[in-house]
Amino acid sequence: MISFLKKSKKIAPSLLGVVFLAVVGITGTSCDPKRQTPEWDQAAPSLTEPPPAATAAAPAPATLASSKPSATTTPSAGLRFIAYNVENWLNMDRYVDKKNLKDAPKPENEKQAVISLLARHSPDVIGLCEIGQATDLAEIQERLKSAGLNLPHSHYAGGSDPTRHLGLLSRYPIISTARPAETEYRLAGQTFAINRGILDATVQANDKPYRFIGIHLKSKRDSEQGDQEAIRLNEARLLRRHVDSILSQDIKARLIVYGDFNDTRASAPLKLITGNFNDPDYLTAIPAKDSRNDAWTHHWAPHDIYSRIDLIMASQGIRQDVDFQAARIIDDPDWNIGSDHRAILAVFR
Repeated sequence: MISFLKKSKKIAPSLLGVVFLAVVGITGTSCDPKRQTPEWDQAAPSLTEPPPAATAAAPAPATLASSKPSATTTPSAGLRFIAYNVENWLNMDRYVDKKNLKDAPKPENEKQAVISLLARHSPDVIGLCEIGQATDLAEIQERLKSAGLNLPHSHYAGGSDPTRHLGLLSRYPIISTARPAETEYRLAGQTFAINRGILDATVQANDKPYRFIGIHLKSKRDSEQGDQEAIRLNEARLLRRHVDSILSQDIKARLIVYGDFNDTRASAPLKLITGNFNDPDYLTAIPAKDSRNDAWTHHWAPHDIYSRIDLIMASQGIRQDVDFQAARIIDDPDWNIGSDHRAILAVFR
């Protein structure tokens, strides 16, 4: 799962700057780490036709140097939610310690880093991407309990991909789960199912319902199914239709839409998912930054690319309960050991 550089909007005053911008324009599959994410609550243009597709090479594991610790993590009143792509907590062929391993689990030091980070930040609910089998989710749950974080309630979901799934762990009871009515789309004359599925689980906490909608959209890897941008756009459309089906029944539904979107906010899939700014069914992407005031959530080490592709969004029915000041991207010193993604914390009153 990688992201790609967006073309720079800045015009450099020197010839060197002009040449640099020209190179960025030619590559087209990378993201300028210096460019800021658009203002989260500014109106975004409506999507009519998807833009031309882009392709990119597959990423290698990230190895970014550790950053400064996050600010204090004292739990606040309300519900604390962490969205986190834990990078292949599953069995797969790996290259570890200069050895090729077949069907190997996630290395122990990576597992320990994930558990340590989550336990430190005391979430009430965790939405996880890149979980293998249900037993892998149960392993995370048990390890967290041993680390002092007891989240006894869980939900596991997936799609056509037999390898990577979605998981939810909760301190509070999960009172209902649901499946989207539509899980397939047509592309180039063929029918395909959404790869990682859509997780839908409602948690009852502090006498309020919180309906979590989890997603892990198609990565920017080439696919035998077809163009990866077109696949991601179709999966985004299925997610938006599921959200619309909920809001059409109750426009005040308290939805939290989260996950690894494998695209940035200005992309066609993200515009489709968030909707039109002035509409009552608009989803607000909760702004979050780290201790250095940076907003990226994923690092593609081989190309030194930073991008914000992991998001937590709130429907209008729950937006008033978002503690916008408490939201942040977790940049603990060991974040890059556990995953190539940084976890996002959101707090709901």
